[in-house]
Amino acid sequence: MKKLYYILGTLQAVTAIGAIPAGIGYLMDTSGKGMGASVELLADSPLKSFLLPGLFLLLINGLANLGASVLSFTRNRYTGQAGLVLGIMLSLWIVIQVAWISLISFLQPLFLIIGLINAFISLKIIKAGT
Repeated sequence: MKKLYYILGTLQAVTAIGAIPAGIGYLMDTSGKGMGASVELLADSPLKSFLLPGLFLLLINGLANLGASVLSFTRNRYTGQAGLVLGIMLSLWIVIQVAWISLISFLQPLFLIIGLINAFISLKIIKAGT
């Protein structure tokens, strides 16, 4: 069981390490140009800039996953719940992203898989009650 906490914590840390700089980048330039993107990517979405995606990347996929990784590595009693919520949110983030801007990077399916694994491991931790 201890191994599951470390796997979950590592996946959460990897997610955070990727999301925090991306979130900051999109918040510093909500046009997306600084990140090599264009608001034209958002044409089929209800968004007009990268402000909300930047906030979501920084706060949820970034800082919240960083905090959850600390919970996982310390085997906190809320690890399962935090991991489940964040795994589902990461998975939904990717599904919505692909629906709105289509599949444009190998990172999208990779992070969908990571989100699903996070949710699965978190359910196992919750069921074990440890």
